[in-house]
Amino acid sequence: MQGSRDRVSAVMARAAQVGLFDKESGRIGARVSTTLIEKARARTGLTSDTDLMKFALASVALEDDFAETFAEVRGSVDPALKLDF
Repeated sequence: MQGSRDRVSAVMARAAQVGLFDKESGRIGARVSTTLIEKARARTGLTSDTDLMKFALASVALEDDFAETFAEVRGSVDPALKLDF
């Protein structure tokens, strides 16, 4: 559980650092499964609906797209390149 809480803290801190939480004036309403909410709360340790939503949206906004980038460059390194291992 501590790893999940560390991730929550890191995402929230980075989102604040880059200004994702500035000028909070938007509002979102959604109907979602109570099971989904319970699982997300248990995994993150967040109890506030607002904090849970902010974390979820910040996680998406801060994604680094590593998998997509990695797939795009697949095969682009010269196979003759010596990597010293």
